[in-house]
Amino acid sequence: MVAQDLSEPAVTPSISFVDDATLVREALQAVDTEVVGVDVERADADRYFRRAALVQVGAHEHCVLLDAVRLSDLPELDQLLDGDNLAVLHAVENDLEPLARLGVRPARIADTAIAAAMLGLPTGLSKLLTEVVGVSLTSEKEAFQRADWEQRPLPGQMAAYAAGDVVHLPALWVQLAARLEATGRVSWYEEELAATLTEATSDQRDWTRVKGAGRLDPQQRALLRALWQAREAQARAHDIAPNLLLHDNVLRDLAVDPPRTEAQLVRRSPRRRSLLREHVTPLFAAVAAGLEAEPVPRPQSARLTDDERATLDALRTRRAAVAEEHGLDAGVLCPSKVLWAAITGAPSNGEELCALAGLRTWQTRLLAGPLWEAYADSRPDDGAARPLEDE
Repeated sequence: MVAQDLSEPAVTPSISFVDDATLVREALQAVDTEVVGVDVERADADRYFRRAALVQVGAHEHCVLLDAVRLSDLPELDQLLDGDNLAVLHAVENDLEPLARLGVRPARIADTAIAAAMLGLPTGLSKLLTEVVGVSLTSEKEAFQRADWEQRPLPGQMAAYAAGDVVHLPALWVQLAARLEATGRVSWYEEELAATLTEATSDQRDWTRVKGAGRLDPQQRALLRALWQAREAQARAHDIAPNLLLHDNVLRDLAVDPPRTEAQLVRRSPRRRSLLREHVTPLFAAVAAGLEAEPVPRPQSARLTDDERATLDALRTRRAAVAEEHGLDAGVLCPSKVLWAAITGAPSNGEELCALAGLRTWQTRLLAGPLWEAYADSRPDDGAARPLEDE
């Protein structure tokens, strides 16, 4: 099938849709430039692995839409992004896995969402483009995000939306990079990007993330872990979204009140019965294994004393002031949830306090002094908590 021209006279950018592997290399020549916008539209809500339905590559007011439904790998795109070109993405953590499954691993990456966060700008792409580049995307963005990106032929409106998401990324990055340089925040951005790339390529799934897992007793926790691991194995082997196979809430309920037969297990998940019947045997076997397993102790309580809570409030207040001073969102500068670890860890100085909170170098530089001062001031009877005079 030949490349399909989906552009219209009044539509900018121009768009080419490619679903023939023999035409990919030629199509990408139109966007072979130093800075290339890249985006992915996914269709994997019911799947274990993240998969692309469409890969957009944009530059020079032109966008190439690569049909990932028909094209199982994209070596030509991987070659384009092998180091000479900078791939600009927005929220890169969402796109790395589906790109990798197509054999695409960009050597150089920029993330406009991270750059925006470091500059105190909106991180949503639509608002960011409007504020920085003066470009307004379609107002139907939310509807298109929920659309079926595997449908073919791809409707022209969806193609235009997909192109609009990516073709302006190079210009947006140029503006954001200049602002990072002007504000001295390049190192902040680089550290956040490196951390994001590391997290995006590591498996974040874990049974302890099931809501309510910490409230279960030790034997129930052992059963939950066994059930979670069995569900994970089935979901991975058959490329099924784990919650589609057996929702976390049902998983937790099964740990509290174990089924005595396979039929009982299936009945406990009324919205998933048809699918669950195909995989119930290994899941039910996990029930028996979990009941016989060594109990898993509950995590230590993270409850704070009244004095510790007062200290935590003082740290949050000081963090908010520092964030405002630098024009940052307080949660970007330092998430509230990490500060309790700093409180319970009994730090002896500001750097140690930031280390206990897991803060990065740029965050520590901004917060070590102010947070330590707030910590010490909130604990007047604790001599060990008072800052040294030269701090």
